[in-house]
Amino acid sequence: MRILMISDVYFPRINGVSTSIQTFRRGLHSLGHETVLIAPEYPAAQALPEDGETVRIPSRYLPRDPEDRLMKAGEIRRLAPALARRAFDIVHVQTPFIAHYQGVRLARSMGVPVVETYHTYFEEYLHHYVPLLPRSLMRLLARRFTTSQCNVLDALVVPSRAMQTALADYGVRCPMQVIPTGMEMNRFAGGDGARFRAQLGIAADRPTLVHVGRVAHEKNIDFLFRVLRRVVERRAEVMLIVAGEGPALSHCKSYVESLGLSAHVKFVGYLSRETALLDCYKAGDLFVFASRTETQGLVLLEAMALGVPVVSTAYMGTADIVTPQRGARLAPDDEQGFADIVVELLADPQQRTAMAVAAREYAATWSASSMAAKLVDFYREATRAAPHARSSSRAPVEVPDA
Repeated sequence: MRILMISDVYFPRINGVSTSIQTFRRGLHSLGHETVLIAPEYPAAQALPEDGETVRIPSRYLPRDPEDRLMKAGEIRRLAPALARRAFDIVHVQTPFIAHYQGVRLARSMGVPVVETYHTYFEEYLHHYVPLLPRSLMRLLARRFTTSQCNVLDALVVPSRAMQTALADYGVRCPMQVIPTGMEMNRFAGGDGARFRAQLGIAADRPTLVHVGRVAHEKNIDFLFRVLRRVVERRAEVMLIVAGEGPALSHCKSYVESLGLSAHVKFVGYLSRETALLDCYKAGDLFVFASRTETQGLVLLEAMALGVPVVSTAYMGTADIVTPQRGARLAPDDEQGFADIVVELLADPQQRTAMAVAAREYAATWSASSMAAKLVDFYREATRAAPHARSSSRAPVEVPDA
């Protein structure tokens, strides 16, 4: 198959969407399929090796979000004739902004089906960025926005069962299939935790927790800092490494200081996924996580693939990963209860060793190649069903030039 993907974000912007796109593209290519990705151009970005053809679209600054870019819709429309000549079989939209509207437009103009992946749980996301409006109103708006977009699609990919249930409850009626992002186990091997600890000045025997992810309010990192405060009361030498950047970074640093935890937390920023990130994961005795908004929770699988036991709450997509408790412990959404599990495991190296083995075995069941094969089957089903699913009422919403 020949697949046209379009996304409002991609590397060098580091997040779960970029990782998912990259992983699926590699899997699709290994199965003999071709992908072309339309994605924003980032200013002053170093040239990166691309996984297949990537068309970079001129973009502009996005207010209140310096990490992201807004693609110029007119530039995408100018590509339409050339793209139509390439005879794509399907359009796969990855994000719900310019990419959604232009992706739907491209698919309809080419007469091919359009599918989309629902990566972001907006109901629990938007109120962090529009704080002046009531949370209940933002949830209502997020649900209506999501439903209106999803119901113009021919099919929808969702990363977890919980997300599929939530979307059905919203009123999403297009066909949905749960296809999580798979694990490339060969890329999550090795890692030198001792080296990473040495670089940060952390003693080899110091109990250390790791958290990896975008440093954003919806990730519930403040909860982990309060958990850490309770752990420190019983394990005074414990350290937490926070890898990632984002809009809540300055807040998190101030919050850590207000809790008196500055000597127990190290913020290390974004790390190379090929080298330093692997070392960072391996530097942890445990990986800790408490986000309530994950549609999947890829970082949990990455930690487990490297043999790092996980302690996490189970909300939305993380429930699919944590609930079996294979290499992971399901923690309550309660600071003391979460801290109790962390303290227990830090005191029991034999249990951690057993969990590490189970974690690697479990992560391997989320094979990237099998998930890519499921996606191909989904594409084929959407292609067969699309002529019956489309109607003139599904015309794309007009988007002005950005």
